[in-house]
Amino acid sequence: MSAAPAPMSAADAATAAYELRKANAIARANRPHITDQPMTAKNWWKHLNLLNIYLIVIIPLMGLYGAWYTPLQKWTLIWSVVYYFNTGLGITAGYHRLWAHSSYSASLPLKIYLAAVGGGAVEGSVRWWSRDHRAHHRYTDTDKDPYSVRKGLLYSHIGWMVMKQNPKRIGRTDISDLNDDPVVVWQHKHYLWVVAFMGLIFPTIVAGLGWGDWKGGFIYAGILRIFFVQQATFCVNSLAHWLGDQPFDDRNSPRDHVITALVTLGEGYHNFHHEFPSDYRNAIEWHQYDPTKWAIWTWKQLGLAYNLKQFRANEIEKGRIQQLQKKIDRKRATLDWGVPLEQLPVMEFDDFQEECKNGRALILIAGVVHDVTSFIKEHPGGKALINSGIGKDATAIFNGGVYQHSNAAHNLLSNFRVAVVRGGCEVEIWKRAAGENKDSVSAIDSTGQRIVRAGQQVTKVAEPLVAAPAS
Repeated sequence: MSAAPAPMSAADAATAAYELRKANAIARANRPHITDQPMTAKNWWKHLNLLNIYLIVIIPLMGLYGAWYTPLQKWTLIWSVVYYFNTGLGITAGYHRLWAHSSYSASLPLKIYLAAVGGGAVEGSVRWWSRDHRAHHRYTDTDKDPYSVRKGLLYSHIGWMVMKQNPKRIGRTDISDLNDDPVVVWQHKHYLWVVAFMGLIFPTIVAGLGWGDWKGGFIYAGILRIFFVQQATFCVNSLAHWLGDQPFDDRNSPRDHVITALVTLGEGYHNFHHEFPSDYRNAIEWHQYDPTKWAIWTWKQLGLAYNLKQFRANEIEKGRIQQLQKKIDRKRATLDWGVPLEQLPVMEFDDFQEECKNGRALILIAGVVHDVTSFIKEHPGGKALINSGIGKDATAIFNGGVYQHSNAAHNLLSNFRVAVVRGGCEVEIWKRAAGENKDSVSAIDSTGQRIVRAGQQVTKVAEPLVAAPAS
């Protein structure tokens, strides 16, 4: 008979168990994430984030069902609105501007309040929320953006919450400051308890002890209030990247709009915010709606907040002007400014006069030859005046010798360019300077077109020539 195997020692058993756990961990790490697998009739439910679906879809539906059988009392309505604004500020002033962007500093009592009411909004812990939001700013509109609007308006609003995401695809961010904040650490560790108490129990207790409406407090100040706060916050990820203007930058999707600001307690001036995220304000004009900014300012007056950060006004205006210039440049690119001077052929003066003798209506102004054959009948000053300049240098006539033509006339004239005369107003010297990028080159806009400002057209001569063949 063969001998029985020797019993495994405790040390060997522990080693074997460790190796097994290690092998299982490696296998799990190498297993494809569900998001990398196509959705099928058999695995579709695996793509869903069931916890989030329960929190942001199922519970609100239960609240709507309960509201059908629960009368809404006046004091419960008032309390629901008051608590809505408190939990909303927990997100906008707390999660967003305080912790995600460090746009101001808060005292310990204010931090505790914001972490508590922010938890009552049921949108994740401060640590989780701020981490994703920092990734959103760092990787806006890319695959690493956890709620990129490029994946669709519905996805950026709620889809990213109800569908599982691969954590390896979300952009990395530094949250060491959050890990060093005891309030953030405590709230993250006890988040489910914070949600249960601040989201449902606390608003129910206030309504129940205050005016005896326990059920109404649970339904309206609890469940439905959570739903409205969540949807308002989600609009920052969706509506604020879809509706409105881009007064500071248009390279990415964030936009400014008063409707989004009204919905999100002032977070709707999102184009400004993405350009200047460290500013404690979203709205910089006195008339713009930003109750979150006003709350932070009030807390400062009470000694609860300090070190309110504002981006320098000079830099803000730089961004605004640069964006306005881009819009002007795009508009300029759609207009006909005539053939650029450097692309015109060079014509001898004798050839210019010969062409006119052969019946072509050419006029020379500031060294540029213009073919006005089709414009003679439309000339506001009459055919006789324009005919008097054909075949001659009409620079003096056009620049005050007979009439000081308007900027509109100079702009219109640019459409009739056909050539430049050799030596005329040193055009060839100008062309060589343009090729050598000397100081005499006109400004170029962001589309590569030469900027022609009013009063600076090539045919505009500041001092009319005293002597000219046509004068």
